[in-house]
Amino acid sequence: MKYKGIIFDFNGTLFWDSEKHLEAWREYSRILRGTPFSDDEMRQYMFGRTNEDIIAYCIGEKPTKEMVKKYQDEKESIYRDMCRNDMENFKLAKGAEDFLDFIVENEIPHTIATMSEKNNVDFFIEGFHLEKWFDIDKIVYDNGMIPGKPAPDIYLIAANNIGVRPEDCIVIEDAVSGIESARRAGIGKIIAIESMDTREIYSKIPAVTGIIADFDEFDRDLFTTKLDKVS
Repeated sequence: MKYKGIIFDFNGTLFWDSEKHLEAWREYSRILRGTPFSDDEMRQYMFGRTNEDIIAYCIGEKPTKEMVKKYQDEKESIYRDMCRNDMENFKLAKGAEDFLDFIVENEIPHTIATMSEKNNVDFFIEGFHLEKWFDIDKIVYDNGMIPGKPAPDIYLIAANNIGVRPEDCIVIEDAVSGIESARRAGIGKIIAIESMDTREIYSKIPAVTGIIADFDEFDRDLFTTKLDKVS
C-alpha cells in the first residue's frame, strides 16, 4: 500500500533528546515529590503527555494553572539549557535531513505533532531551521487545549492540517503513549524509531507495523510520489 502523507513526533524521533528530558523531569520530580521518576514511570506517564498531565501524576492531584505554568517553565528552561550546553548533539536524527529533503522534493504532505509546548517548539524551529522543510503554521503542539497522548486528538488535528485522511498517513513515533495515540486516530501505518526503546519492545506492540533504527532505513517506496502521480 502507498501512503499520501507523514506525521512526525518530534522529541525522540526527529531529535533524539529523550535523555535530556529524563534528566530534567527527574530533577523536577525530586523538587515536587522528593524522589526521581523511574524509567518505567517515564515510559508510562511522561513521554507524549502534556506538562499538566506529568505534573498531576507527580503531585497526585490536579494542579492549578499557575502551578502548571511555573513548573513547566522552570523545567523546560533547564531542558533548553541542557541542549545549549551540548551543541555537539544538538542535531536532527541520523538520516533525517536527507529524508525531509526527499519529502519536500516529492511534495508529500507532512507535519509535526508534538506534545512540546510553544517555547520549546520555537526553540526547535530556530535551532534546526525547521522552516526549510515544514509549514510552521501546520505544526501541532501542546497549546493547553489538546489532550495529551495517548488521546488521538493531536494526530487527528495533524492529519487534518495536511489534508490527508488518517488512514492514508504514516506516523513516526518513539513513545508507547504516542503509538497508542496514532492507533486511536486510525493512522494507516505506525513506524517506531529505536531512539528510546529496543526493537524487541516495539515488535511486541501490535499497532507498530514497521521499525527503523534511523531515517536512512525508511522505505521511501511507501509513499505516493510525484513520479507515481505522473505515471
